[in-house]
Amino acid sequence: MSKDTIVIREIRPEDNPQIEAIIKGCFPEFKIPLKGTAYEDAETPFMFESYQGEREVYYVIANENEVLGGGGIKPLQDFDANVCELQKMYFSPKVRGKGFGKLMFKRCLQAAKDFGFEICYLESASQLKAAIHIYEDFGFEHRTEPLGNTGHYSCGVWMTKTL
Repeated sequence: MSKDTIVIREIRPEDNPQIEAIIKGCFPEFKIPLKGTAYEDAETPFMFESYQGEREVYYVIANENEVLGGGGIKPLQDFDANVCELQKMYFSPKVRGKGFGKLMFKRCLQAAKDFGFEICYLESASQLKAAIHIYEDFGFEHRTEPLGNTGHYSCGVWMTKTL
């Protein structure tokens, strides 16, 4: 797999099984609870279909037909302000530590700005230390309580950034 053949593109219907496997594979690997997380979200098996509304997008990192990770932007559920949520950013071990997380993060934040959101919110698990470090580097600040209604009660890290 050459770094030159890897692209970040919008999700396609045929990507669903691969991105679901990547998302769900991270939970036992990092010892993240399965309940109250993206692991059991109804949309996880249907990522393409779940990001077809207005002001939302889901990107995948792909090497030809192999999906290696993804991340998306969506309006924050049950929240009135102009806030989006960075959602379901997970990567295969094959691409971790090679800068693709930062590239995906930049792409998602640019999409959030292009959609006209004022604030980006995210939730994470304390076990995902490398991801949290990237969020901090990009200017996300820790919160003491969650926003909106994500249903992810097992995620104990909440962060926001003004766009």
